[in-house]
Amino acid sequence: MSNIESYIRVINYYETDQMHVVHHSNYARYLEEARLNLMDQVGLSYDKMERLGIIIPVLELHDYYIKSITYGDVIEIVPRIVKLTPVRFTLEYEIFRSGTDELIHRAETSHAFVDSDFKPMNMKKKFPDLYEKMQAIVR
Repeated sequence: MSNIESYIRVINYYETDQMHVVHHSNYARYLEEARLNLMDQVGLSYDKMERLGIIIPVLELHDYYIKSITYGDVIEIVPRIVKLTPVRFTLEYEIFRSGTDELIHRAETSHAFVDSDFKPMNMKKKFPDLYEKMQAIVR
């Protein structure tokens, strides 16, 4: 499944500081929005997964600030699942100014699969069809 679309977003004024630069706390939200969008595209929406008792907490977040994002910018976020095991997965993200190849931010998040009691879950055994869908988009 290689037809994953990137996530496009316009930066709002309230997300910026007095210099009109995006406050660093907003980057985690942008990554989450892009991750949810990716999962929706492959039929693995978070609400569907939560109804099945699958919770996906963030274990790690690494941000690499290259250039500032400012009020009114249109950004394009390209998320990729780069590692998948039965109990964890890792995504890498690149953020570009939309319509350009200007890389302005890179990030990485890692996540676990846990049940509603926050106990680790083996997705490959418990939900092999969902695991296979995720495996199909690992790059």
